[in-house]
Amino acid sequence: MALGPIQSIQGVTGTGYVSAAQPATASGDFGSALTGAVDNLQSLQSTSKELAVSAVTGNLDDIHKATLASTRAQVTFELVATVRNKGIDAFNEIMRMQA
Repeated sequence: MALGPIQSIQGVTGTGYVSAAQPATASGDFGSALTGAVDNLQSLQSTSKELAVSAVTGNLDDIHKATLASTRAQVTFELVATVRNKGIDAFNEIMRMQA
């Protein structure tokens, strides 16, 4: 059963560390980097959900896979939420500046 295109340690898919670690190129912009991060987050959450369902139904041999996928999805979600909040704070600070 293939869960996604990215394979990593012990068959856990969708770790996101490869795409998240690459810096934005000169042709890329911040918006595309955020879009990629959100897409990656959705992939991680989907993988986590699939493994959790497999664990509950008894179709998963190693519960550690589900635990790792769940933790990666949670940490990535917290990171994306923090970046979003910092972006909003920066925007509000800029809007408070007087010309």
